Amino acid sequence: MDFEFLNPLEEEFLEEINSFESNTLKGQIKMHSEKSGVPELEGIRIAVFGVKENRLAIKNENEFLNFNGIRRSFYSLFPGNWYLNIADLGDIEKGETVEDTYFAVQTLVKELVKQKIIPVILGGSQDLIYAQYRAYDTISQMVNLVNIDSRFDLGDAEKPISNRSYIGKIVVNKPYNLFNYSNVGYQTYFNSQDEIGLMERLFFDAYRLGEVSKNITSIEPVMRDANLVGIDLGAVNSSVIGRNHQNSPNGFDGKEICALSRYAGISDKVSSFGVYEYSSDISETGNMLIAQMLWYFIEGVNYRTDEDTLSAKKDFIKYQVPIDDEVLVFFKSPVSGRWWIEIPFISNSNTKLKRHTLLPCSEEDYLEACNQVIPERWYKTKRKNEL
Repeated sequence: MDFEFLNPLEEEFLEEINSFESNTLKGQIKMHSEKSGVPELEGIRIAVFGVKENRLAIKNENEFLNFNGIRRSFYSLFPGNWYLNIADLGDIEKGETVEDTYFAVQTLVKELVKQKIIPVILGGSQDLIYAQYRAYDTISQMVNLVNIDSRFDLGDAEKPISNRSYIGKIVVNKPYNLFNYSNVGYQTYFNSQDEIGLMERLFFDAYRLGEVSKNITSIEPVMRDANLVGIDLGAVNSSVIGRNHQNSPNGFDGKEICALSRYAGISDKVSSFGVYEYSSDISETGNMLIAQMLWYFIEGVNYRTDEDTLSAKKDFIKYQVPIDDEVLVFFKSPVSGRWWIEIPFISNSNTKLKRHTLLPCSEEDYLEACNQVIPERWYKTKRKNEL
């Protein structure tokens, strides 16, 4: 694969990490260097690369980005009991225009996903999720996006795109590939009531920081239904990430953000993963936290069970729960113990939505249904299928 827009890792940095122990990740990852070029991707499962784009950020748009702090921490970690081949493809520099950068990201993500390689993106401003999403235009019919963020980032779709308005562009710009958008960890005081109301009218999912922190496992089914996942580092408590320009005292702690990263990794459907809003004022502790987020994502990928819900359905245990005029049908995997709920297929609905007839859920959803409470995500997904 020949991508001229990928810059190799700096020779000075490569010499620095030579001192790391050989059995750390440094000795396990194929790296893009000036001498050896872009690594061969045959057999690679995960490909990491940086994107030094931040011109559309509300703040720090002129900041120079360097991801070596993350890499230094990441390469110093010891791998788990993994059987995965990983490559570091280097960095995408800012293009002549932001659109040029988007094109490079879209092209690279598209090619990697087509080869069943999971891109892990280290990014500047979070509007890069737009390019990550657009990579699916020709490789998937409808996609689900999960965004770990204190803000919805809907913005005004009529205004130019920025790191606070890219979701609005995803919703309104053709081709229409977005089936569902889930925000994890929003904080009400950072979002207008208009945006909160719009999320409800679009039947999108939103989970407040407090409810997620109280029960982090509730997000596992949400991640299990995602195709692409993005994390805004602004969703992490600023004292944990160690940054100065974002001073929010609230946010996920290190343990919580690593758990969410692992849920993203263990999802059989997640085919790209991005960590955004990186800045130079993030501390060494923050770099280590991001490195551990990547570590937990990779561990999750290693422990995937490849439960293709459509083909594996015949082996699932089936439960039927009558509620009013409905009969909710639940399935439980005898292998992983995970749950799904069937969405009645609407024969006249858009055929793009056929894959959404089996929705990941939790055992708690099943138990609540037994108490005559319809799961909210089931209701929203059914309504989208009917529209």
